[in-house]
Amino acid sequence: MLNQVSVFAENQEGGLYKITSVLAKANINIYTMLANDSAEFGIVRLIVNDGDKALEALKDAGYQCRWDKVIAVMMEDVPGYLDGILAAISSANIDISYLYISFDRETGKPVVVFKTAEPETATFLIGRGYKLISQF
Repeated sequence: MLNQVSVFAENQEGGLYKITSVLAKANINIYTMLANDSAEFGIVRLIVNDGDKALEALKDAGYQCRWDKVIAVMMEDVPGYLDGILAAISSANIDISYLYISFDRETGKPVVVFKTAEPETATFLIGRGYKLISQF
């Protein structure tokens, strides 16, 4: 499993820029980023090269942050691969809170990143033959 930094941020003009500026000043490299919004606030989800340092820098800048454990599965870049992963997860009655797609910088292959509350999901997917990654 991977550690992901989740940042609770006000939905305002330049809000993402303020977050990326904090991380840039702390010399943090962003591997993945997903920004979800609502009317007034949103959650920015990040996987970075130094999570502890990122969390500290963002908290020092006044952001509410937390760690989330997420699962990242290496995919083949072919139609239906994600569908197969989701079919396996669905057949096991595992609920996914959210999901996004990134890529592996070394191979260029897509990676699906998702959050679930089911602790056995990683073991289940490995048993099904899927390759999980522990870092980007």
